[in-house]
Amino acid sequence: MSNRTIVLVHGLWMTPLSWEHWIDRYQSRGHEVLAPAWPGLDGDIEQLRADPSVMEHLGLGEIVDHYEAIIRELPEAPIIMGHSFGGAITEILLDRGLGAAGVGIDAASVRGVTKLPLSTLRSAFPVLKNPANNHRAVALTAEQFHYAFTNTMSEEESAAVYERYAVPGPGRVLWQGALANFNPRTPDRVDFHNDDRAPLLLIAGEVDHTVPASVDRQMAKKQSKSKAVTEYKEFAGRSHFIIGQEGWEEVADYALDWATKNAGDPVAA
Repeated sequence: MSNRTIVLVHGLWMTPLSWEHWIDRYQSRGHEVLAPAWPGLDGDIEQLRADPSVMEHLGLGEIVDHYEAIIRELPEAPIIMGHSFGGAITEILLDRGLGAAGVGIDAASVRGVTKLPLSTLRSAFPVLKNPANNHRAVALTAEQFHYAFTNTMSEEESAAVYERYAVPGPGRVLWQGALANFNPRTPDRVDFHNDDRAPLLLIAGEVDHTVPASVDRQMAKKQSKSKAVTEYKEFAGRSHFIIGQEGWEEVADYALDWATKNAGDPVAA
């Protein structure tokens, strides 16, 4: 099979820089790799930290539409991979008929997924503690980041990851996710009975605090109501920073091997 184009979708509190190792690895295997930023998040890390106003009112619907427009310009349907809220975005894009295959990695929940572990609430508390954050960009402290993303690392290791990757995140996205089950018109929704969507793999980290494995297990069960291919894979000892912590290569290779195997013959985007 010819090498497919791969579209990588980053998550909340991150930018496309979080995919830097995956991009290099996939390009070395001959794939064209696109890692577009959420609207407004394509600036320098320091610039986004100093002035996050460009993302204050950014919502999930605008983000999904942004990626849909990019994908529809491609000559062939790509493999779509997303991390965290990027995983939920991947599922929504597949539900819209896009992509040859999708991989949601530590994927945030969509409407209909009811698991809400305490660690998820703690990770989201910096945003959800204040309704005014629905229209603000909110940054995590280094301590909050350590709990939410890098709980398998030492404080020193986590601090280095925080300095390289962490940016403020649009609070509206997290509020939309948190209230999805109370809003039938939420953009954070898919049709679990969509038999025409592309194959979907959900990957979870065993010790993820932000999106515990129980969330993605329930998501996989919900998605399995479709006749389309749905599979679930859990990696032991992995945190929410599964795409960058030690052993990320195993996760990246598994995702790529599964996706290329299940993508089928190239078709128009």
